[in-house]
Amino acid sequence: MGILTVRTDEAMETALTQLTADTNRTRSEAVRYAILHAYKELLLKQAAHDAERLAEDPSDQAEMLAIQRFMGIA
Repeated sequence: MGILTVRTDEAMETALTQLTADTNRTRSEAVRYAILHAYKELLLKQAAHDAERLAEDPSDQAEMLAIQRFMGIA
């Protein structure tokens, strides 16, 4: 496991205090949780963008229709 040193300001200290007090997490656990939460949010935004892009793609729409017909649901 890697080690990361983070400098915090007053707002970060307040956030860390709340994240640790309300959940019994250590400061390290709270930081790991926040990073993973931010990463998950990024992945969801990327997936939504990809879905929007594909929904407007005529060739992708045709492929989805072909799959639906193959499966007997269209």
